[in-house]
Amino acid sequence: MRDLSTSSTGARSQSQAAGDPGDDALLRRFAEGDADAARILTDRLGPRSFSVALRLLNDRAEAEDVTQEAMMRLWKMAPDWVAGQAKVSTWLYRVALNLCVDIRRKKSADSLSDVAEPESDAISATEHLQDAARLDALQFALAQLPDRQRQAVVLRHIEELPNPEIAGIMDISVEAVESLTARGKRALAQQLAARRDELGYADG
Repeated sequence: MRDLSTSSTGARSQSQAAGDPGDDALLRRFAEGDADAARILTDRLGPRSFSVALRLLNDRAEAEDVTQEAMMRLWKMAPDWVAGQAKVSTWLYRVALNLCVDIRRKKSADSLSDVAEPESDAISATEHLQDAARLDALQFALAQLPDRQRQAVVLRHIEELPNPEIAGIMDISVEAVESLTARGKRALAQQLAARRDELGYADG
């Protein structure tokens, strides 16, 4: 499988250079048999879906499976896609989100205390142990949030999507997105506050 661990921000900047076709056009070209369009869309959208799935599931293999399944569903519906009805990326995020929810639901019997530590290669894009520890702490704290709060926080503050797009992905109002992200941020701050010294954060 293609390496999907590229940061979503980097993927956006590299794949959407000036003059690149839009997602709608690429999906239409794929439906007409253009294999290159599929490759471009995979390079553009795959890392973003993987990033979301990894943050929500905290499991690299499962995140890869979710990304593959979401892309397969995109290819299957390509002939029926109506340009302008929604953003392709929004549709794909929603599918990935729902797949993650299904996986977590199957694991619902597991205790939160049994949440697996992140794999080192899934979070380690840094040469500094302290930075790795901070990412580890953030991932663990995210895993403790209620599902909807975690989804909203990941989409807003890690993927940096606008609230209206998140509302479309999660099928809730913009006000509900704002409430979920605010509560999620407060909960994260409370969990991480106790580890400020350990993680090397200066008092502020």
